[in-house]
Amino acid sequence: MHDFDCPRCGRPAAARFYGPCDDCRAQLRARLGGEQREIEDVVFETKMNVVPNHVATKD
Repeated sequence: MHDFDCPRCGRPAAARFYGPCDDCRAQLRARLGGEQREIEDVVFETKMNVVPNHVATKD
C-alpha cells in the first residue's frame, strides 16, 4: 500500500496504485459510468491489393 494525496480532491489516500481515492472513484463511476456494451469481434481480412507470395504459391 502506498500513501499519497488523491489527485482529484487532495485528501490523503492509501491504495495499491496511484489514482483517485475510493470516494472520488465512486463519484466518477456514478457520473461517467454507463451500461456495459457488447463489442463485436472483428476478423482480420487482407486487403484486395495484397497478393500472395509467388514462391509460396509455386506448384
